[in-house]
Amino acid sequence: MKILHVDSSISGDSSLSKELSAIAVANLRTIYPDAEVLYRDLVGNPINHLTGPIFAGFEDRELANADEALQGEHRLSEQLVDEFLACNILVIGAPMYNFSIASQLKAWLDRIAQVGRTFNYTEHGTVGLAGGKCVIVVSVCGGFYSHGPMAPMDFQEPYLQSFFKFLGITDVRFVRAEGALKGELERSEGIKVAKAALSRIY
Repeated sequence: MKILHVDSSISGDSSLSKELSAIAVANLRTIYPDAEVLYRDLVGNPINHLTGPIFAGFEDRELANADEALQGEHRLSEQLVDEFLACNILVIGAPMYNFSIASQLKAWLDRIAQVGRTFNYTEHGTVGLAGGKCVIVVSVCGGFYSHGPMAPMDFQEPYLQSFFKFLGITDVRFVRAEGALKGELERSEGIKVAKAALSRIY
């Protein structure tokens, strides 16, 4: 069993999504005590955003003319997609920023969406190649987006659901801690709900 744990919070040690994603991994360890866990902090160790030359490396184009820095980016792209494909369970700490995911998380997602590795084009449309995994997304929201007037502003959960489905993954589970910026009572209740959900997420 291999677990890939990815965090994307800009809040450092005070990050609630980091705290909750760590709980998710700890819970998984009780189920799979021999599991191998690989951790990536996308803010502590940021990944450069996708560029044309980096994208070209997905298909081994222009590698002969790549300088040392670009070759390093190509090696990183391969490492990231290898890590993703090797895992059985992916745990993502995904705070909501401006109604969507952190740009650091987007940079990571852009690196693992590779033709021939995680999806393919066919005459019948695209086919995901990364199926059989479970993705657990631990989301922290400042407000309330699972219901109420702000629900249409949630572009985080639908995006992640669609992205992983595109790669062939249909088992995507979400845990939310909502109301984190609405006051101490709302924050405490949101954390309580999220921790209860994490205890039965897998």
